[in-house]
Amino acid sequence: MSDDAREPFEIPKEMRSMAEASFEQARKTFEKFVDSAQAAAGTIEERNATVRAGAKDVSSKAIAYAEQNVQASLDHAQSLLKARDLPEVMRLHGEYVQAQMRALAEQASEMSQVVGKAAMEAAKPKA
Repeated sequence: MSDDAREPFEIPKEMRSMAEASFEQARKTFEKFVDSAQAAAGTIEERNATVRAGAKDVSSKAIAYAEQNVQASLDHAQSLLKARDLPEVMRLHGEYVQAQMRALAEQASEMSQVVGKAAMEAAKPKA
């Protein structure tokens, strides 16, 4: 089959808009999460060495989560490049969005625990 005989594969505008909206929602959620974590880390960093250790843990977690999410996005983009048809694109995207939402919820929960632990350590009276 020649290249001229193939019809170009185009994602309908409505589906592209839906996909972009889902991606933007995930991105905004993660950005808010990172901003909150960084704000908490910034506040905590003003404390003693125990608190600095907690802030370092918070920062390390935030960076690790960012790396995971960027890698997931790159993997998703690569899988889309291999899609054979629109139903496969939609399936892949749906799976990606669901996985990212689960990952973000898990990351937020873990970060909350890390921040909470750091705050508890900072609030402990000095012996």
